[in-house]
Amino acid sequence: MPIDPSTLKPFDPIVDRFDGVEIWRASVSPMDNIAYVIADRATGQALLVDAAEAPMRLGELIAIANDAVDEENDSLPLEIRERPHIHVVGIVTTHQHADHWQALEKMRRRLAVPSYASELDAAGIGATVDRPLADGATLGIGHTTIEVALLRGHTPGSIALVVDVKGESTRIITGDSLFPGGPGKTNSKNDFERLMDDLETKIFDRFADSTVLYPGHGAPTTIGAERPHLAEWRERGW
Repeated sequence: MPIDPSTLKPFDPIVDRFDGVEIWRASVSPMDNIAYVIADRATGQALLVDAAEAPMRLGELIAIANDAVDEENDSLPLEIRERPHIHVVGIVTTHQHADHWQALEKMRRRLAVPSYASELDAAGIGATVDRPLADGATLGIGHTTIEVALLRGHTPGSIALVVDVKGESTRIITGDSLFPGGPGKTNSKNDFERLMDDLETKIFDRFADSTVLYPGHGAPTTIGAERPHLAEWRERGW
């Protein structure tokens, strides 16, 4: 069923630029699903993350990322002004819940690129997954390597995408596995414990407090802001 554009929040893309990489994000659905574009500035190669809804808005997000180079030439540093236009080379879905892949098939065909998702969630995604991903797999865009971290619990095969550039704070797109204030929803005690175990060993134990966490809905946070609450989350059980 087509969404009513009048129900959408204002489309206001935000960019995080750091050494060699740009991460563009925007809300694209009434549920405040956040779509991301991770781009390598040297080559323009990019991944679209979570083609949730509104294909026109997803296309607009990519177009705005390119217009920023054309329209802001006088104010942007030379290395940004001279980067090639962004061209998406793949689409990643962070997990199998339907609000994260409604536009996947249309965008996959429109962009003529492969789609990626966890090998554990692929069968639950109602669109083509060309390349299933295992825990610890890497995806390359130009000179940038993105690591796949399996975070089981919200779904059997939820994944996070880790962008770890030397000399910069790590950025992690967490899907619905971690938000400001706690882990994503789980449906059993075992799922909750599994998610907390994965979050602690693969995220909190590995990365510094300065690490920026970009969730599947809403505003970003940092590991430093969330770390003091781990015991509280364990205690409350969700």
